[in-house]
Amino acid sequence: MAERVCRCLLREQDSTRPLYEIIQDYLDTLPENQRADDQLYQARLNLCRDCTELRNGTCVLCGCYVEARAAKRSMSCPMVPPRWEKE
Repeated sequence: MAERVCRCLLREQDSTRPLYEIIQDYLDTLPENQRADDQLYQARLNLCRDCTELRNGTCVLCGCYVEARAAKRSMSCPMVPPRWEKE
């Protein structure tokens, strides 16, 4: 049986909970000067959540986990034009 494709974030799926915890551990180690503030992070995730290119917490355009990409200030959305810019 094929895995259900979900247009949602990793943290919203029970099946990806272990992976989300690994991503969260990584985010916790990001230096403060590289990390997006909470408001920016949530705004980025909201844009990703509404994107048609989101599959099971992964951006199909670049293959990244959107929770990791959105957390880094220096990253931008890979869509052309981007849905959100680097800070």
